[in-house]
Amino acid sequence: MSEKTRLYSLSISARATMDMHSLNNEGGEGNQIQTRMVNIVGADRRLHNVNAISGDMFKHIQAEHLFRRATDGDGLPLCAACREFNANRISADGAYIRAIEGKSDAEAIDLMLTTCAQDDMAGNLITAGNRSIPRKSVVEFGWVVGLPELTTTDSYFHVKYASERSAGRRQADSDEAARGANLGQAIFHRPASSGVYAVVTHLELARIGFNDITQTYPIPDDGRRTRHAALLESVLYTFLQPNGAMRSTQNPHIVSFDGVVAVSSQVMPAPAISPLGGDFVAQLERVQAALEPLRPGALTLHPFDSPGEFAEVMAHLIQTTEPFKLAYAG
Repeated sequence: MSEKTRLYSLSISARATMDMHSLNNEGGEGNQIQTRMVNIVGADRRLHNVNAISGDMFKHIQAEHLFRRATDGDGLPLCAACREFNANRISADGAYIRAIEGKSDAEAIDLMLTTCAQDDMAGNLITAGNRSIPRKSVVEFGWVVGLPELTTTDSYFHVKYASERSAGRRQADSDEAARGANLGQAIFHRPASSGVYAVVTHLELARIGFNDITQTYPIPDDGRRTRHAALLESVLYTFLQPNGAMRSTQNPHIVSFDGVVAVSSQVMPAPAISPLGGDFVAQLERVQAALEPLRPGALTLHPFDSPGEFAEVMAHLIQTTEPFKLAYAG
């Protein structure tokens, strides 16, 4: 077996074309569902109000794919709460909370890392009594933001289906209408957005299984490799199936996905540059060229121009890489 490349970090900078989706909404007012809009500064240095999908939404999507991967018999440990996909994760595991009573924060983190891969990689704020112990996520998602000139949101008219349309029901509806009452055929307006969206994602792969307090790895290397592969696979699935609101009737049309996966094999962050700037691929290439004399061969760019090629890039990395191990860590 050939030796695997150790990855310190990985970043994804990409553009996703999605049509007729409503993945992230802010709520409703009357019979109108309001989609999520944000203010950004575009490449023209002017303010724009555009449709966007929050990083929280994509983090939840990725966490769900990781959970399913962990429960598929691949040897990833999960705490009792994560086995039920509890949003509080290990903070809702009574056995763990009792086990860390009287222990230091460093010992609590060690126990969390060995107990649960989900808490290790997704992060958590462990609350027990008057204690608050943070675990920073290994995965970072930015807002998925629509390009101002290439994204639009429309509102579409819908009518609630009524199964009873007999002559008696129609007469009752007519009588209710005459009195100003609410009819069985309720109307509502539902948004759908289409456009090109900017994606930025970063993975701190060297921190898989790493205790930030003690600066050590309390789990074995084989365990870190298994978590590394599962994490990359869950990120791949996140962009192949972006879950969210209203997918039962507005499953998004993913038309294209193109960009760059940047990976670093030394202690150097893999850069992510937003497609909101337009020439992000050229900028990433300039960054790589500038860093090459400092750290020869440390930074590799994997461009892709379709969902299929992105899947090929990620599948290759899953099979040929493992997490970097910090030299000073015990």
